[in-house]
Amino acid sequence: MRERHFQPAPEWVVQQWFNTDKPLTLAALRGKVVVLEAFQMLCPGCVSHGLPQAQRVHQTFSSSEVVVVGLHTVFEHHEAMTPTALRAFLHEYRIPFPVGVDMPDGRNGVPQTMRAYDMRGTPTLILIDARGNLRQQHFGSISDLTLGAQIAELVLEAREDATGASATSAGSGADRSADDCASGACAIRMPNE
Repeated sequence: MRERHFQPAPEWVVQQWFNTDKPLTLAALRGKVVVLEAFQMLCPGCVSHGLPQAQRVHQTFSSSEVVVVGLHTVFEHHEAMTPTALRAFLHEYRIPFPVGVDMPDGRNGVPQTMRAYDMRGTPTLILIDARGNLRQQHFGSISDLTLGAQIAELVLEAREDATGASATSAGSGADRSADDCASGACAIRMPNE
């Protein structure tokens, strides 16, 4: 199998955090798949699609394998989208996962993390693998089914990394161990194996 190389995800530059006791870093989240939902609270697509989808991901996947993080990345209407307004928004919309406020650029332009990820706008959903590599970036909406499949693929990769196993190098039936199902995939054993 050919080894694939991915670009490391840029570290977040965050002014303030909500829904967490300590600042989050990509380094501290190594070993978990990171789902980053970049949004603005006055963005209709973020409120109607992006944030509800992030909440569903947060509820669906185990927190031991997948972490959802919001990034409030304000590039317009700066006066209306303050950290105080964001605190009320997160409470009213019952957003349970950590949310960082993207560091402004100082000129009322594109915030620093948004610029580092070359985002086109909001909502933007970013998937970072357990090794800290940027794997997917979706501007606008993505279906739950497609997103779930992409996250599941990254979770399986992380499990393989953690156990040192590889689904593609499982070998022949003769050298399979008795606990094939431990990886979450149970192989059919044919009588002649």
